[in-house]
Amino acid sequence: MLRRIAVFAYGIASYAIFFATFLYAVGFVGNIIVPKSMDSAPGRSLGIALLINIVLLAIFAVQHSVMARPAFKRWWTKTVSTEAERSTYVLLSSLALILLFAMWQPLGGVIWDLRGTPAAAIMMSLFVFGWLLVLVSTFLINHFDLFGLRQVWLYLRGKEYTPLRFVTPGPYKWIRHPLYVGWLFAFWATPTMTVTHLVFAVATTAYILMAIRLEERDLITIHGPQYAEYRRKVPMFVPRIFGKRSDRIGQPQSDTV
Repeated sequence: MLRRIAVFAYGIASYAIFFATFLYAVGFVGNIIVPKSMDSAPGRSLGIALLINIVLLAIFAVQHSVMARPAFKRWWTKTVSTEAERSTYVLLSSLALILLFAMWQPLGGVIWDLRGTPAAAIMMSLFVFGWLLVLVSTFLINHFDLFGLRQVWLYLRGKEYTPLRFVTPGPYKWIRHPLYVGWLFAFWATPTMTVTHLVFAVATTAYILMAIRLEERDLITIHGPQYAEYRRKVPMFVPRIFGKRSDRIGQPQSDTV
């Protein structure tokens, strides 16, 4: 019983660190409130700062994507208990982001500045919409399972974990990846696009496109024809305005956040 309580406490702590990191990420990307944001004052030469940022983004991308692959999970759970695997993934992803926030090097330079114009309000609205879409999408596909809480709660109660049922809630009927669409809005919608922000947005967009290919390959392996049919009928990012919704097929839990 003590082990179950310890695993549950570990899951709660990992989630708390994630949620604090998520909130900081909103301020970091939007240059809101936080002590160090994406566009803080530059402190290094352009070349060195750019190199550091690329390394930080690469660390997060490799950790976030490699640890989500089934082959890695099979190897990893020989060391980490199955019940705590998801919480460990969430914790390490959060630590990779915290490292990025702490070591990030602003580059300076302005691509566009819409402050003081009606377009600035539109951009901020899209920015908020993006973050809300990310959060809502996680709840639609079971927020608590996605971040490891369901796994440790079932373990605490002595119940066996069961994978989530394949469903298409809300926007998943119209597009396959509303979660990633939310990230794209959050990263690109800004009243002031600096060189720093542009590098971040381009790099994270490239990662998202790569991660989707890996994730969908895994989903086809896991769910077979069901996911292949879903992928055939439902667009990746942009809904078909005059097409039919996918009411008969489902969306499984996403392995990446």
